[in-house]
Amino acid sequence: MTGQTEALDRLWSIVLAGSEGYAPLLLACVLLAAACAKPAVHRDVSMDSIPPSMTSQPGDRHVLAGEWEYVDGAAVLLTLDEQGNGHYDWQDGRFETHTLIGHTWHGMWFQKENDRGGGFTVEFSPDFSEGEGRWWINRIGADHAFAQKSGTFHLSKKTALMNHSDTSPAP
Repeated sequence: MTGQTEALDRLWSIVLAGSEGYAPLLLACVLLAAACAKPAVHRDVSMDSIPPSMTSQPGDRHVLAGEWEYVDGAAVLLTLDEQGNGHYDWQDGRFETHTLIGHTWHGMWFQKENDRGGGFTVEFSPDFSEGEGRWWINRIGADHAFAQKSGTFHLSKKTALMNHSDTSPAP
């Protein structure tokens, strides 16, 4: 370390002496040498040590595919595709996924038979087997100025949709 300090002291004394117009260049060299004198610290981080919620990427929606039991007073069966979009029988409803980041799912719901729509958010368990959600109404028909209603619900996974390549051959 003393060798680096002596070299920096020598460069600094040259800069201060002026050296006939080379002062700006020498100043830049001194600053660069000082910045490089302290080695950078690199730390490897294992992906195994990062919780799954931090390694999930937006758009990784396959965990939503399958049948879900939606409980908000009564139980309703939801069927979702690989993109997290799907339907339910109550009021000819459908779900539309907007984002799934980590364990937080955001989207919209629509009911054709009673002409309502709104949004929802769900916080999933670490294994995506269940989640706690909140829903709200954005509109009833063309009316967007009503007193907004909201509520909570619980989701639990019933079955996952199988990919065609996952099906086992006939006996």
